[in-house]
Amino acid sequence: MLKLRLKRCGRKQRAIYRIVAIDVRFRREGRDLRKVGFYDPIKNQTYLNVPAVFYFLEKGAQPTGTVYDISKKAGIFAELCINQTKL
Repeated sequence: MLKLRLKRCGRKQRAIYRIVAIDVRFRREGRDLRKVGFYDPIKNQTYLNVPAVFYFLEKGAQPTGTVYDISKKAGIFAELCINQTKL
């Protein structure tokens, strides 16, 4: 099963996180399938590769709670509902 979750990067006390698609059996810093964005809590910046996020969500990937909140603020799930109603 796939998950969209955070992968910790950066140095001590200055963490930034990559949002990655990863198999649930791998550890947090393990091998990811694809990087789909990043989140910097210090500067409060977020970047999401929207087509990649849509691709993995359509394939059945489950976002973790934090990734779900970040995506919701970016409006990903509103776009996903609009795209599904068009089909």
